[in-house]
Amino acid sequence: MRLWKDLFRGIWAENPTFRLLIGMCPVLAVTNSAINGIAMGLATSFVLISSSFIISLVRNFIPSKVRIPCFIVIIATFVTIADLVLAAFFPDIHAVLGLFVPLIVVNCLILGRAEAFASKNPVINSILDAVGMGLGFTWALTLLSIIREIMGMGSVFGITIFGKWFTPFIIMVLPPGAFLTLGILLGIMNTITAKKTTDPQC
Repeated sequence: MRLWKDLFRGIWAENPTFRLLIGMCPVLAVTNSAINGIAMGLATSFVLISSSFIISLVRNFIPSKVRIPCFIVIIATFVTIADLVLAAFFPDIHAVLGLFVPLIVVNCLILGRAEAFASKNPVINSILDAVGMGLGFTWALTLLSIIREIMGMGSVFGITIFGKWFTPFIIMVLPPGAFLTLGILLGIMNTITAKKTTDPQC
């Protein structure tokens, strides 16, 4: 039962973006198109799952006083792998994401799960927690990206969905559009959560 809780916790109840509000830098910076959002979400998920696995595996061998530097080295190793894979196989996406891929190293989502969960729990639990958090982070980025791309460019995944009559809201693909979209989605999520809390039958 606990394994399922570890998996699904990050998808909704403790969603990194909509509930915990962590890892906001890529959320606001690269979600101007659906492809960018998915790519950043998957790259972050890869690093999160891989580093959680290794950290949980060696948790009993890492001295407490140097655990944070050790975690950062492990995380940086997988960030480098993700960066090289993107550069080699998806150069266009890598060029757009730019510095935000190396900055995954200091993403508080990954370091936070390493410190709070992976370093204190068995490997299976840590992997499931990382998968759940990664899925939650990825779907949040994807949702933000799709909304912003539709409103700001009239397309999804680069495919135009509106005719010439549509006038794009350019602000939606700019930084203010990220704050606006995130604020509206947070309001919706909070309303849904509050309704479920006050009405058990929902």
